Amino acid sequence: MRAEPMEHDMRDFSLFFEECERGPRLNELSGFFAATAAGRSGNPITQPQVDRRLLGNDKALDRFISLHEQRRGPFDQHYHASIPYRLEEECRLGHAILRYGQDMSEPLNLYSLGTAEGTMARTISELAEGHVESLSCSPNVENHQSFMAYGDPPHAAFFHGPFHRLRRDLLRSRRDLAKFASGFDVILEDTTFQMYSPNRPDQIEFVSQHLKDDGLFLFVEKFKNAEIDEYQRRELQKDHGFKARFFDPIEIMAKKAKVLTVMNRNEVTLAAMSDAVKRCFRHCYVTWNSGNFCTLVASNSLSNIERFMSGLIKPAIPTEYVYETLPLLLVNDEEKK
Repeated sequence: MRAEPMEHDMRDFSLFFEECERGPRLNELSGFFAATAAGRSGNPITQPQVDRRLLGNDKALDRFISLHEQRRGPFDQHYHASIPYRLEEECRLGHAILRYGQDMSEPLNLYSLGTAEGTMARTISELAEGHVESLSCSPNVENHQSFMAYGDPPHAAFFHGPFHRLRRDLLRSRRDLAKFASGFDVILEDTTFQMYSPNRPDQIEFVSQHLKDDGLFLFVEKFKNAEIDEYQRRELQKDHGFKARFFDPIEIMAKKAKVLTVMNRNEVTLAAMSDAVKRCFRHCYVTWNSGNFCTLVASNSLSNIERFMSGLIKPAIPTEYVYETLPLLLVNDEEKK
């Protein structure tokens, strides 16, 4: 049974907060993230560009891609060059969120945690012209500086800090965040949890405090595989079939040794993710797959999931990178009320 907001308020998350403060994202990996966000390292040889052949013809999508391209920062370039067709997936999700918000009587509140410069959320808010109020967050001042480099947008905000420091009392007390105190309609976690710990149950429960009862929680994560050889095969495909277009082989190996071995310890399997998600949500689908990466959408409202998924265009990725039959039903608990 999903807890009501007041029950969330009563829970003591102090041990969870301590766990987050000890996480690699704020400690041994902090230097990597700071240097990459500042553009001092991790720059691809060529900037990744959207393969429009995979996305079809849609004027709204074209506008999203064009503005997104103008707003990208240094970390965006590194990130989108590192995961096969993640850039196309970001545009696909952004387009779908815009469509989802069109049918709402009030502005849609969007929270994007861990998405570096907040490019996706900012792009959505700029195009929505007041119909989407968005909040992004990052511990790195370099990401905040990249966000502000294009001016202070009226409908997109940025919290400089890690996700676990954005708490309900802070949303209520800060004037620039007060408009989000009533909760979010959509929350996107973008490869953030895996940088802190494998504790998905507490991570999801803590963040879902900010979600409205019928809201959508989107997850983009890298998942373990019960078959280690299969996991490694997909990693080799990613490194040699995609990343090699953008990075020198020596740099690929250096990142694997310095960053990925740390991050991999905090990944979970899809089965473990399903168990964590069902503690808070009645329904969950996998809507995108790229090797060991997946996008999930979870909610207590099946109708809202279906409405969101109806606005998703076909996944923009060559079939050789796809290992799941999509959409894949991960959680369906009609009895949970």
